[in-house]
Amino acid sequence: MRMKKNLGIWMDHSSAHLMEFITDSIEVDTIQSKFTHEEKEHSLAKSETLMHNKEQHQQAVYYERIGKAIKDYHDVIIFGPTDAKVELINILRVDHTFDKINIKTEQADKMTKNQRNTFVNEYFHNRNL
Repeated sequence: MRMKKNLGIWMDHSSAHLMEFITDSIEVDTIQSKFTHEEKEHSLAKSETLMHNKEQHQQAVYYERIGKAIKDYHDVIIFGPTDAKVELINILRVDHTFDKINIKTEQADKMTKNQRNTFVNEYFHNRNL
């Protein structure tokens, strides 16, 4: 029997911290959105429409990169302080590739690395009881 793979993602619109839960240890990776504050200022100086188009394109690429990372997991918890997790979930629901992955979301505040790791550790320990 294959071992279930569990992933916790703390995210906002600028970064996603991916924490793979492996029997009491956590491996972390980070995905950054390429739409930075500097990029926003530069685009806005040219045109507000250009800025919004660029932002939407780069957010789509950001969500796509997170989606690719999720595909290899069975259980995923996405948590964070913004609506980015809801936006991501709405995109994933349209793609039937994710139908067999148990993806849940929870509201959470800004967290330190240790707080994020503790949250993921407790979440998957409680699910496996």
